[in-house]
Amino acid sequence: MAARSGGLGSAPFDLGFGRIRLPPLLRMPSCARAGAGRGGVGRVVRCCCPAEKAEDCWLEPKKKGGTRRARAEALPSLPFPSTRSKRLSNKQDFSSRCSPKSSAPESRDTPPKRDTGIASEKEWGINLLDEKVNEFGTNEDGSTWYREDGEELGDNGYRCRWARMGGKSHDGSSEWKETWWEKSDWTGYKELGAEKSGENADGDSWWETWKEVLYQDEWSNLARMERSAQKQAKSGTENAGWYEKWWEKYDAKGWTEKGAHKYGRLNEQSWWEKWGEHYDGRGFVLKWTDKWAETELGTRWGDKWEEKFFAGIGSRQGETWHVSPTGERWSRTWGEEHLGNGKVHKYGNSTTGESWDIVVDEETYYEAEPHYSWADVVGDSTQLLSIQPQERPPGVYPTLDFGTSEPRKDDPPVEPLK
Repeated sequence: MAARSGGLGSAPFDLGFGRIRLPPLLRMPSCARAGAGRGGVGRVVRCCCPAEKAEDCWLEPKKKGGTRRARAEALPSLPFPSTRSKRLSNKQDFSSRCSPKSSAPESRDTPPKRDTGIASEKEWGINLLDEKVNEFGTNEDGSTWYREDGEELGDNGYRCRWARMGGKSHDGSSEWKETWWEKSDWTGYKELGAEKSGENADGDSWWETWKEVLYQDEWSNLARMERSAQKQAKSGTENAGWYEKWWEKYDAKGWTEKGAHKYGRLNEQSWWEKWGEHYDGRGFVLKWTDKWAETELGTRWGDKWEEKFFAGIGSRQGETWHVSPTGERWSRTWGEEHLGNGKVHKYGNSTTGESWDIVVDEETYYEAEPHYSWADVVGDSTQLLSIQPQERPPGVYPTLDFGTSEPRKDDPPVEPLK
């Protein structure tokens, strides 16, 4: 699920740079401020989507049966919406960009977009040809283009098929390139990936990579799948840029891990965001997020929270804080202990003298299972699963490295932009 809560996470920064919005000073949502509890005692009620930031919060529809009830129905708006990309599928025919003896490949000079998570196979439109391609040319406007492909073989049945294409304007002021690849070996390892980069006449530059992997864990003997994406963009006219790293990991028994790291800068202001989710496949759930920002004048502010649950018993805790340029610090901390018997212990305090410590009758809600899990990622990865490894000769068996269960890190040939 993607981390899209109010405050810091609502600072988009897309190339072009015409619609930049600064992240607002992080404030506690109105529904999460200390209010009057029973008997007049202050207490905290948490909400993931404050009304003033509702347009920045989004949720993928839950699949039927995708969320198990943990003592009651799971709330539809817990802190993490889906990490699946909310971009609309690009309906152009990507295959024309890599067809031999055809016109020049279509320019891929568009930068990535912020907070779009991990794209699907269909959105990338990877199409590796069986024919050998090595072409280049010049268009009527003087711009140049090229495309080529290749195959690399290695030990243990390793095979990497790749295709690379790119182009440059007539005066060299703008350039783009994109690489696709698929990898496999005799251990059952499969990988599908893509990378693109570009620069325009204004000096704006960007880079994006995407990958999904299937492999077998040597110790547990379980099949595992991983999806990841990295994106960055930088302005050529001002001190502005951003970077994001997203990842998802799954195994066939329900173990799931998801997370993201984000960073952005716009002139004198910088902001960061990290979040993660972990499901052990047996009912334990851990979720957390940490967001903070700062200005060159020395003002800093942030918000973080964490929740842990198992079998209806667990806890939530968090902190909102602010530091002025003179070093004066304000903070409010809060916590909840869910006892599993319909009772919730709520407590907290702030540096301005607020405090609360009460026990209330309240149901416990949380997502006991990821709404996008092993079955979903397998169903959405048909191109990855269809990768065919080299034929293994009779009597030859794959060599397994029991020193690590991590997927191989080999990369196809990708040349940097000149």
